[in-house]
Parts: sequence; structure tokens; C-alpha cells
Amino acid sequence: MSVLDVQRTGDIATLTINRPEAFNALNGEVIGALAAEVTAAVAAGLRGVVITGAGEKAFSAGADLKEIAAMGPDQARETMTRGQRAFRAIEQAPIPVIAAVNGVALGGGFELILACTFPVLSTKASMGLPESGLGLIPGYGGTQRLPRVLGEKVAAHLMLTGSRLDADRAYALGLTPLPPVDPSELLSTATAVAEKIAAQGPLAVRAILHALDVGRDAPVDSGLAVETGLAALAVAGAESGEGVAAFLERRPAKFANPEGRP
Repeated sequence: MSVLDVQRTGDIATLTINRPEAFNALNGEVIGALAAEVTAAVAAGLRGVVITGAGEKAFSAGADLKEIAAMGPDQARETMTRGQRAFRAIEQAPIPVIAAVNGVALGGGFELILACTFPVLSTKASMGLPESGLGLIPGYGGTQRLPRVLGEKVAAHLMLTGSRLDADRAYALGLTPLPPVDPSELLSTATAVAEKIAAQGPLAVRAILHALDVGRDAPVDSGLAVETGLAALAVAGAESGEGVAAFLERRPAKFANPEGRP
């Protein structure tokens, strides 16, 4: 049985972490498969990815503690480095990667959410970085991404106390752009959002995601320079020609995939 179930519907790939007996814990195989499938989706010309967990209880309960417990410091460093690279590849994907969070998302599971473009949350979702209670710290980017999303003080409190965020609190803090939805509507809602983005100009989507990634840590002036360059290319590109023409003709735009991909 594969640790990752992959389904493609139209321009969207859905990746389901398939270890329900282990609450969809993230071992090296799962993390590698997630990054590989996101890369494959981009190469295939797809326009969005949705990541979720099998079953109703867990998106992912985090790193596989059985795997970690057997590691020495050198192996742990190597494992963390591979995981960080995989999550960074997801974060830098030129197509949106949406987390459909169906239950608990702890440790590495929450760090995966933070690496995604944004999450859609079930009303039963809860998230946290409880590593400090185990004498550990987040190792897949949590100490760096969580403060950027929720602010330093909130992030420090969550990590130092091991507290969890429920779905309503996460929405109130701005972790997700959408109100929590009933579990029965989670996957359809996440897919609908991915499809709405897929209907936009794919080069424009790529440019926006790139500008967001560069601007996240850059001074404002540097970020504006990147934006100006990308916006100028968009204005002069064929994609904007189709978009403007469709608007003036009051018809849906028909955007081609980048580089002539199907």
C-alpha cells in the first residue's frame, strides 16, 4: 500500500497521506513522495495541488517518533535537512499547494501546512507544535514560518507551551483565508478554491507566487523592484492580451499552459 494516494481531476492533483493507522505521521518516505508529486504536478502542466490526510482523525500527527527515536545527531541533521528542502520545494512551487486539514495537524504536520500556499480547515481541525513537551524543537521550518504567519509573540507562545489552535482561532489569527467548513465539505471546498485559481492566468499565478516568496524576507524596495519586473513582463505578454480581450468581449478567458504544456 502506497503511503501517498495520488488522484488527478482536470488540472488539480489531490495528494492524500495514507497512513491512517499512524495518524498519517510523516516519515522520510512520505515527505519525499509529497515533494516529488508536487514537482511532477508542475511538470505535467497541472495548475494546483491539494494535500490532505486519510481518514477523519488526522491531517498528520507529525514526524514519525519511532523513526526519530533511533537516530543519532548526524542522522537527525541529515533527516531534518532533507525534510526542510522538501518543504521548501513545496513552498516555492509555481502552482498553489492547498492543505485540506481534516483533523489534528501536529509538529511536522503543522509545518507542512505552513509550507503550503494556504490551508482550508475543517471545523474539527486543530494544529500545534508540541515538540517542547518532548524535549525537542520543530525541525521542518516551524520556528521560521510560524512567526512570519502569526507574529512572533503568538508563535512563541504556541511553541513554548505546546498549545493547540482550533479551527476558529486559526481563522481569527489569519492562518487561513476561509472560515472553517464542515468535514463533509472540506475536500470539495479546497478543490473549488484550487480550481478557481486554476482558471486564472497561469503565468500570472506563477509571478504572484514568486513575488510573494521573494518579498517575504526582502526589504520593501527590493520586493517592489521584483514586482515591477514581473508586472512589466505580464503587461507585454500574450497571457494579458487574452485576459484583456476576454474582459472586453465579456467572455471567459482561455489561458494556455506555460511552455505549451497540455
